[in-house]
Amino acid sequence: MPADTRTDAESVTTEDADGSASEPASGDARPALVSLALEVTDLGRATAWYADTFGLVPTRRCSTEAAFDVGGTEVVLRRPTSVPRGGLHTHFAFEVPGREYPAWRARFPDAPEVDFGSFRSLYLEDDDGHAPEVGGTAPAGVGTGLVGVFEVVLEVANVDLAADCWSALGFSAVDRGDERRRIRMRGPTGADRQFDVELWEPQLGLADARGGVHVDLAFRVREPVALADHAFGDLPSVTVRESPDGSVELYDPDGHHLVLLPAVGGE
Repeated sequence: MPADTRTDAESVTTEDADGSASEPASGDARPALVSLALEVTDLGRATAWYADTFGLVPTRRCSTEAAFDVGGTEVVLRRPTSVPRGGLHTHFAFEVPGREYPAWRARFPDAPEVDFGSFRSLYLEDDDGHAPEVGGTAPAGVGTGLVGVFEVVLEVANVDLAADCWSALGFSAVDRGDERRRIRMRGPTGADRQFDVELWEPQLGLADARGGVHVDLAFRVREPVALADHAFGDLPSVTVRESPDGSVELYDPDGHHLVLLPAVGGE
């Protein structure tokens, strides 16, 4: 796992699209997605962009990292000074309550938008080529502003092989591409606040987004050691490192850095 670079936490505040203070997602259930790290070339510039664009305030910061809490998921901006580096051109999706989506649409009138039927999303691009999406997927009563991260897109060499690994980690297919080699999977099994991973073979997706390479993410699962062995135990290229706290760390066959943390209680 990456070295501990925590500093004294500042109070966490976010703003809605209209600039008013927002509230985190309600309820005791923690999101299964613990963290997502993005590689940036200029930490100060990137931190300012996420603060100005989304009204986020860093919860911790040092010379190489800045982190934001988004509904219980930590979004980390990281300079490429060590490993894991953080993902390149990562496409991921913030969720906001559906009732608030029109305000976000008005805030970014020139951003590409896609209507998925049950919700709409708009697509932005930061200065490092990451593609944060804002989707009106959250129901009423879960907070205001950005209430979580509901999707991460990974580039893989072979969708079917990667899907087998993620299935073994407790994710189930919910959508497959008709015209593109991609699969959308949701999990982990048993989590109250699941998230989606989209596995893409190399391509340009919606709004010309790309699947991220060497993406760095951490998430909670039941029995991390057993699941890691089930998913990757037959692959000699994968080395699983166990930690005393029950978590495991590995690089999957596509070079993504995964940390599996033990779920707690009813997660």
